[in-house]
Amino acid sequence: MGQSNKILVLGIGNYLMGDEGIGVHLAERLQQELMPGVDVVDGGTGGFHLLGLFEGYDTIILADATLDDNPPGTIRCIHPRFASDFPKAMSTHDIGLKDMVGALQLLNKMPRIFLYVVSIESLQQQGVTLTAPLQHALPLLKDMVLDLISLLQHTPEHAPVFEAAL
Repeated sequence: MGQSNKILVLGIGNYLMGDEGIGVHLAERLQQELMPGVDVVDGGTGGFHLLGLFEGYDTIILADATLDDNPPGTIRCIHPRFASDFPKAMSTHDIGLKDMVGALQLLNKMPRIFLYVVSIESLQQQGVTLTAPLQHALPLLKDMVLDLISLLQHTPEHAPVFEAAL
């Protein structure tokens, strides 16, 4: 498929929309870590311009905000294999990500995807700071992603498969 055993961590979100930018905040923190075989990218609000980037990796770890019924700061990891596996109430840019996954399927270039979603309360918040629940969740999210990367790099054949149970 793509670059053998290369992992892409892609933080999705709008940095200027408070909690909606949690994925971008994660990417910013992870870019300070030196991880061989891992590229970290601020994917902004997603979209088809990322399609070429997706095609270059066998494994992609996404982080994004979601609107759901969970308390703000709740972190879940799902393993979407189809566009319909994405949470029903993703944040403002979910249509672009769902469409991109659909395009990758059509092109038969679907990488293995791990999607970390962090529950937020609202899309109305503006500003570059996170609310207290997401400030608390960010280091936990970072640790979860680093643990997954370590597991993928050291025992790829035993990597967890998260089912999308939404």
